[in-house]
Amino acid sequence: MTAKLPSWPYSRYIAHRGGGRLAPENTLAAMRVGAEHGFTMFEYDVKLSNDNVLVLMHDDDVDRTSNGTGPAAAKTFAELAQLDFGSWHSAAYAGEPLPTFAAVARYTVANHIASNVEIKPCPGREAETGAAVALACKQLWQGAGTLPLLSSFAEESLQAAREVAPELPRALLVEKVPADWRERLVKYDCVALNINQKDATRELIDAVHAAGYRIAAWTVNDPERARVLLDWGIDGIFTDELAAIRPAA
Repeated sequence: MTAKLPSWPYSRYIAHRGGGRLAPENTLAAMRVGAEHGFTMFEYDVKLSNDNVLVLMHDDDVDRTSNGTGPAAAKTFAELAQLDFGSWHSAAYAGEPLPTFAAVARYTVANHIASNVEIKPCPGREAETGAAVALACKQLWQGAGTLPLLSSFAEESLQAAREVAPELPRALLVEKVPADWRERLVKYDCVALNINQKDATRELIDAVHAAGYRIAAWTVNDPERARVLLDWGIDGIFTDELAAIRPAA
């Protein structure tokens, strides 16, 4: 017997970190590029600064995506705000600042863009970050039409988010699909399983749907692979290739 699937008010095409390869990741510039390419859903990473400001950043360190060095967890928002988060990508984005989660939330809500908010905690701050992100989402999306989808590899973050805001939809992110994926989805009351696209098969997609969950795959950058996954019925694909893999006009 197939279980009823949960509501899924999200696009099947999701711009990875806002602008994929076309703009510096996790910036407002990236969000604008994603919107210009027709995307109506973005994925982006959120963590806490040293002084508890929610900001967009993927890595534990600032080295790769800014002109600074060292762990993000050691820097206040004022210190992060002084860094250039655009020049690493290209000269066109020199001086691009690190955005706060609140700023990006306001942009997406105002432009009717859905969000997959990946909770990306600094080491040791898993529960704290999950709770902070969920609480912020409750406030920032109050009255909005489509609630954000919260996801994380950190199960402690998902649990904390569930405790603070059980009404927000959650997705379990996994590097490899565990044998007990059903039990984990039940444990955190998730609506979806977000997997590495390399592990996606028609059989897995069917099994996840039959169990009553949605399934999305990261990061799909080959157009033919995207077509196959969509034909198999996957609910979402995260992509860096915004020009080659995009929603129909």
